[in-house]
Amino acid sequence: MKLLAKLRIDGFLLGLFVAMGIGLILPARGGAADVLEWATKVAIAVLFLLYGTRLEPREALAGLRHWRLHTTVLASTYLLFPLLGLALRLLVPTVLTDDLYTGMLYLCLLPSTVQSSIAFTAIARGNVAAAVVSASVSNLLGVFVTPLLVMLLMQTTGDATVSPMSIVEIVVQLLLPFIAGQLLRPKLHRVLSHTTLTKVVDRGSVYLVVYSAFSAGMVEHVWQGLGIGRLLAVVGVSIMLLALVLGITAGAARAFGFDRADRIVVIFCGSKKSLATGLPMATVLFAGQPVGLIVLPLMIFHQIQLITCAALSARWGRQADEAEAARTATVTPGGAAGEITPVPRP
Repeated sequence: MKLLAKLRIDGFLLGLFVAMGIGLILPARGGAADVLEWATKVAIAVLFLLYGTRLEPREALAGLRHWRLHTTVLASTYLLFPLLGLALRLLVPTVLTDDLYTGMLYLCLLPSTVQSSIAFTAIARGNVAAAVVSASVSNLLGVFVTPLLVMLLMQTTGDATVSPMSIVEIVVQLLLPFIAGQLLRPKLHRVLSHTTLTKVVDRGSVYLVVYSAFSAGMVEHVWQGLGIGRLLAVVGVSIMLLALVLGITAGAARAFGFDRADRIVVIFCGSKKSLATGLPMATVLFAGQPVGLIVLPLMIFHQIQLITCAALSARWGRQADEAEAARTATVTPGGAAGEITPVPRP
């Protein structure tokens, strides 16, 4: 791990590539594929159980009062992103294939991330409590909203086949474990809410889903014909999409008069898409279709958003610390009386 840090290689990103490689070289077949499917479902259920134990109900209720901020985040997640996703249809077939466009549109319909949104907000000295509520509400709504948006925007084109049972399966796999975590929180909070445990289960479940998706892709021969040009196209479109959303959310937060701490929440929670939620949903919503190709844009976008937002949060955090140090200096003997250095705005 120290070597990875020195080389500035993200361990999670490296793990994803390893999972992809194993899926391509040693795909699971027959009975092994069945065992892998059930293991993945169990891991995801445990992950959302842990999410449930970590969210303080009183903190969530208090944060819900900041309805303007949460509405702005949800509008970015479930209105702005889907509109941009529909506009990407113009890139088919010159830039994106039908399957890759399906993946781009699908990622636009997903909820925001939870852990990274909160972590980046904390690093940037933003409103952490509001980030917890916004990210959590986005994920809970996504259990219902994402399948409905897929049915509305994708089924008519023949890209997805969604039935009411798919929504039921997603609720059972994601929402019920979360509710169970909330109910068990008073007794198991100290054990199950451990950050290291959540991180291990979080990354482990994602690795299982990635391996499963790429393994199935090899078994079904869906990777044939995907050239480096198409892969680079997905990277370019993902960068463009993230840049647009970051710019729009930053501008909207300023226009609505949010303070610096709340603007950071809007930018980070409103610009990201959840890999941990999106991958298991895809296995249900796109059963029988080339899931590996469909989730590829999501995995690429996820890495780009992490790298970009990590850089932004570190920069804004340094600026806030420098401003705080400057403010402290004004009340020390060596400071200039009356000088107040404003906190830089994101």
